[in-house]
Amino acid sequence: MKIDFLITKMSDGGAQRVVSLLANYLADRDHEVRIITFRDGDHYPLHEKVKRIKMHQKPLIDSVVFSGFFSLLSFYRKKSNRPDVMSSHIDLLGYMTIPIARIFNIKIIVSEHNNHLSRYTYQERFLWKFLYPMASAVTVLTQFDLPYFQKKNRRTVVMPNPYSFQVASRVSLSDERKKEVMAIGNLNRVHHKGFDNLMDIVKEISSMHPEWKFVIVGAGNGGRPQLEARIKELGISDYVTLMGFRKDIKELLSRTGIYILPSRFEGLPMTLLEAMSQGVPCIAYDCISGPGDIIRDGETGLLIENQNMDEMIKGLSQLIQSPELRDKFSQNAPGSLEKYSIEKVGAKWENLIEQIT
Repeated sequence: MKIDFLITKMSDGGAQRVVSLLANYLADRDHEVRIITFRDGDHYPLHEKVKRIKMHQKPLIDSVVFSGFFSLLSFYRKKSNRPDVMSSHIDLLGYMTIPIARIFNIKIIVSEHNNHLSRYTYQERFLWKFLYPMASAVTVLTQFDLPYFQKKNRRTVVMPNPYSFQVASRVSLSDERKKEVMAIGNLNRVHHKGFDNLMDIVKEISSMHPEWKFVIVGAGNGGRPQLEARIKELGISDYVTLMGFRKDIKELLSRTGIYILPSRFEGLPMTLLEAMSQGVPCIAYDCISGPGDIIRDGETGLLIENQNMDEMIKGLSQLIQSPELRDKFSQNAPGSLEKYSIEKVGAKWENLIEQIT
């Protein structure tokens, strides 16, 4: 089967990581896989059989949808370049990919990487109402979004993200880990990821547990000045470090003491899956979708009432003070993630592709 994954760019991000994992899995299963992008960025390793096509010419109009449409139209005009299936990911790329799929009679799967309440502009409403019904299938991350998108396209299925690391065969317990709380996310999405409010949590926790430090890992410079200003304002520069993009996430997670997810919005957070796969004790806001699908509260991690900062501080302090609780989560979490393995998720993708072709 010839499968094209289409995404704006393969930079640091959860959707990009998912695309790389799925492309690698399908290539390993002897499918002909290509990843087509329209902006620079290549952060994730790819199987040697995965082909990269970069339509990165500088456009006259700074719009991926506009410039990408004509590049892709020209490319697919040659019949031998057309795939059996297009897999379209992220943002408003569907404005370009769905019409092109219709023009050339190519099957297309459109994937949502967030919940529908996290953004609700007129562009999304138009895309979902008028173009999604034309797609061969739509994938969503959780049951929360299923009823909403089934009204747009009857062939909407729940397709969770896979975790990207092999589950740790032996997890490090509390006495082997740093006194460190880690968060991971793109700094261009400070509000979305809740990093602005995290600074206030750092302020409170540092006064209660000064031996514990915080680190934020993630690319993007858009929100960095805002966070640096807030860190200076709160006087917490000794307690929090902005590490930027790192390729050694697995190694960092294997040593960190606690993982925190302070997001206001999520789809199905890959960073939480990755942290739990390495046995990191996790605490997360129970935002609209995502964390509640992954964590069993009190068994594999702590779920905190959405955006209740006082409860988050209380829960994080409890976790810091209890090595026994941290060890319980470290031991329970990895075994709870079987349905998120690339083997399970990849098989679901293959099944969906077979259904629509």
